[in-house]
Order: sequence, then structure tokens, then C-alpha cells
Amino acid sequence: MDSGSSLCGRLAFACMVIVSPAAHADLTVFTTEVSFLAAVTAPGVDTFTGFSTISVTNSPISRAAGPYTYNASSATGFFGVGTVANPALSTHTDTDAITFFNLSGGASAIGGTFFGSDLQGNFVASAVVLTATDMLGAISTQTFVATPTSFIGFVSTGAIATLVFSTSMPGNFVFAAADNLVIALAQAQVTPVPEPGTWTLLLAGLAALGFCARRIRPNDRSRR
Repeated sequence: MDSGSSLCGRLAFACMVIVSPAAHADLTVFTTEVSFLAAVTAPGVDTFTGFSTISVTNSPISRAAGPYTYNASSATGFFGVGTVANPALSTHTDTDAITFFNLSGGASAIGGTFFGSDLQGNFVASAVVLTATDMLGAISTQTFVATPTSFIGFVSTGAIATLVFSTSMPGNFVFAAADNLVIALAQAQVTPVPEPGTWTLLLAGLAALGFCARRIRPNDRSRR
């Protein structure tokens, strides 16, 4: 092959490599448990049964939601809120956030009931903030006014890396509290679609291949 044909081949190959879609993450937010569960498979739930409501639990903690294990951390530890029979996970200090991480099994979905509580563990109407990040770098931050049954869930095209949860009222005796944490797998992975600019590169690559074919064809015939 002459140097011109070699150059054509390299240019065409480069264009095709550029067009190849890179790994792309996408986080979808669900605001009802029904819609969240419809988008996932093999969900596991941690209801925090047995979590202490009378003493501080040191951070970090190791927990399980069905078949999935995970860790949670909070700067000054955890305290259970609610009742002994039905506790929820809460922070020990009202300025602390809760970080869920190290989800096992490549879990790509996480959700639950998130709200604020007072010193006695009762519900407090307040805004809460959740930030989900997946292993591919996608980030989604959601702020909303919680109710006792406020559910929010995140489903990703990649494994979940962290979910950070806090109230928007640090220092006002409103403690972040979470219950019925659901961990699961997304039902399907989304295939990235090339952006308009990449179509131009694809056409350039195909044109380069065609030009190379026109240059190479006469030489091939001469060798027969």
C-alpha cells in the first residue's frame, strides 16, 4: 500500500474512533415509589428495624437492603427516630448529612422516604436536599419540601456511587431522617445516541473510506 493509501486509512480510522460513543451516564429521578419500582428490578429494602432510638450509633455503619449491602456515614454518628417498633435512620447532630455509599452488586438505583425530624424524633416540615452521584460521573441534586411519606428515587445507567442527604435548615434542630431505603438494579441500560456533531464526523469517516477505496482499486487490479 502506498503512503497516500496508508494516510487515508489512518484518517478514516481516526474519524470512526472519534464517533464511537463514550460511556455516558444518566440519572432519572422518580417522585413516587410506584414509578420507581416500575423502573427497577430485584429491589431490596432496609426498614431499619432494630436501630437504636435511645443511644448514639457510631459512624460509619454497615447495613443490608435485601441482597444488597451498603455503608452509611454521618459526621457525629446516628440516632434512631420514631418508635422502637418502627425506627428510622437519623443523624445525631442537626448540622450533619447522611452519605450512603459502597452499594454492592452494581446497584444502579436507590430511593426511600426522606424527611426532617425534631429532637424527639417527630416529623418536622422542612426542605431536604439529596444529591446522587453514579460511577460514570452523573450527578443529580433534588431539593423539595418533605412530608412524612415523601419518596424520591434515583435510577442510573451506571452503578450508584453515593447518595448524600441533608436538611436545608442546619443548626435549627431539624435532623435528617430516612426510612424504607430501597436499593435495586435498573431494568435496562440506555444505549447512548450520537450527538449531531458526531454525525458529521461519521460522514467524514465514510467519505475518507470511499476516497481510499477509489485510490486502492486500480492498484489492486494491476496486481492480478
